[in-house]
Amino acid sequence: MSIIINVLTLFPAIFYNFLSESIPAIAQSKGEMQLNLIDIRDFSNDKNRQVDDYPYGGGPGMVIKPEPIAEALKFINNKTQQEQQDQIVYFTPQGRLLNQNIIKEYSHNSEITLICGHYKEIDQRIRDRYVTDEISIGDYVLSGGELPAMIFIDAISRLLDGVLSDSDSAKTDSHENSLLGCPHYTRPYEFENMTVPEVLISGNHKNINKWRNKKAIELTKKIRPDILEKK
Repeated sequence: MSIIINVLTLFPAIFYNFLSESIPAIAQSKGEMQLNLIDIRDFSNDKNRQVDDYPYGGGPGMVIKPEPIAEALKFINNKTQQEQQDQIVYFTPQGRLLNQNIIKEYSHNSEITLICGHYKEIDQRIRDRYVTDEISIGDYVLSGGELPAMIFIDAISRLLDGVLSDSDSAKTDSHENSLLGCPHYTRPYEFENMTVPEVLISGNHKNINKWRNKKAIELTKKIRPDILEKK
């Protein structure tokens, strides 16, 4: 099943190179993903295309006005002949932390709309009326939602049918089995006086899988013990 992703942003040009390279480009060329970049400024009723204003109550920063975002969402609905999009994601530090399980859930949707905020915030009324999910990519603050949107898109594109040349590759990535990935090696056998673990060249796949699982557990315990606690 292919997926449509609509991206509402003030800076659509940021996405051009990203969408024309690597896995997202492959997903689009194979018809598994359709990306629609929508400039929020196109829906401003201001002659200078201004979309932000000072916050009520005072304080620093600017807030994106509700009307341009609402009109952009209505524009999408008119194209798809829906009353409202089923999935509208807003990227914010206040959202739930993105993980692989969330990506898997969204990869099964037929259409998702992503809202990339900027400035201080977007008007809360958009979040209350339209947004169905709020997502954060970490405990830090970025200039806008464009980078989180790219991460979200890239992570989903890898899970779509036929996009990766080896579909089993995604199944052995970090976080797929509630563990970090194990160490990996390739040629040459010796590099700067370091050699490849003998088990990996033994040809015994049962022992290789045991070794990889053991190393994944050790690495997870050392770096992300919180994952093991959840598991």
